[in-house]
Amino acid sequence: MRSPVPDLIHGLRCLSSILSKVESHCANRKIDPDALLKSRLYPDMFHLTRNVTTACDSAKLTAARLSQTDPPRYEDNEVSFAELQGRIANTIAFLEAIPDAAFAAAETRELAVPLAPEGTARDGQTYLTRFGLPNFYFHLATAYNILRHNGVPLGKRDFLWAS
Repeated sequence: MRSPVPDLIHGLRCLSSILSKVESHCANRKIDPDALLKSRLYPDMFHLTRNVTTACDSAKLTAARLSQTDPPRYEDNEVSFAELQGRIANTIAFLEAIPDAAFAAAETRELAVPLAPEGTARDGQTYLTRFGLPNFYFHLATAYNILRHNGVPLGKRDFLWAS
């Protein structure tokens, strides 16, 4: 299996770049950062901070499960853009430390996936394509959408490419 690490790191770098733009937007427009950090698209959905931390968790757990590596544990106590940037940086550092060779034969490796519905195939390839990457991109897209919904001037390029 080709390592998913480069794709996960790319997404996290885009998220980091977006958060830098949001922080500047808040400063320039005199917006309390908490207004965006705690914003959500709907009352029963995660707020921005939780989407960022969950994207990081999804990236580290996807890579860890496929490479049979122990993921780091985070406290989930981030309350600022700087702390979220630290979370992203720590996640990228973990991902960069996993050697490509750790993903050899991962596509056929049996995985325990706690959130998968009963009867879901649990081989590495199915996990990656039907849960790991979709969950990661879901939280990236939701973070982006929360910010766009709140008037932050972002575009598709911000989501696709880190500046």
